[in-house]
Amino acid sequence: MKRETYAIEIAGVKRELPLFEIKSGLRIAILNILGDTELVQASAKELAKKLNDVDFDVIVTAEAKSIPLAYALSVETKKPYIVFRKTYKAYMGDAIQAETLSITTGQPQTLILDEKDKTLIQNKKVLVVDDVISTGSTLQGMRLILDKANATIAAEAAILTEGDRAQWENIYSLGHLPLFTD
Repeated sequence: MKRETYAIEIAGVKRELPLFEIKSGLRIAILNILGDTELVQASAKELAKKLNDVDFDVIVTAEAKSIPLAYALSVETKKPYIVFRKTYKAYMGDAIQAETLSITTGQPQTLILDEKDKTLIQNKKVLVVDDVISTGSTLQGMRLILDKANATIAAEAAILTEGDRAQWENIYSLGHLPLFTD
C-alpha cells in the first residue's frame, strides 16, 4: 500500500511529505530535511531574507533534524550556531538542561546546553531555529534553557509551522502544515 502524502512547495522546492498517524484519528505530514541539501539551502536563503531586519548574535537549535538548517542559516547570515543536545556527555561539564515532550515520539526528551556554549549565548540576542514547530514543546524547552543562560530571544524561526496557525503568528516561517484528522 502506498503511503498518502501532502504536496507542498517550500522556497521554490516541491516535496511530497508522507503522512503518519501519531495518535488515533490524527496524522501529520513529516518534513525530514536530513540529507535534503536542495531544500535546506533554499529554506536557509529564504529565511535569511525574512530575518534580514532581526538583530541577533547567535543561532540556536535542538538536535537533530534542524541541525542542517541551523548550519545553512549560519553560512547565510555569517552568525555562529549552537546545538542543544539530547544526551548528556561528561565533556559537557556544567550544562543547562530542560525537559520537553516530543509530538513525534510521544516521549519526554531532554535538551542540554553544553558548558562551553553557555558563554557564547550569555547576555546575547539569540535566533531560535527549528525545522517544524508543531506543539511548541521543543521551542518551550529551548526558551527555558535560554532563560537560564541569561540570553534574549531576538526571534524564532522554522521552515514550517503546524497545527493552530494563530498560535505561531510571531514565528518567521516559510509555510504552514495542516493537521489531518479522520
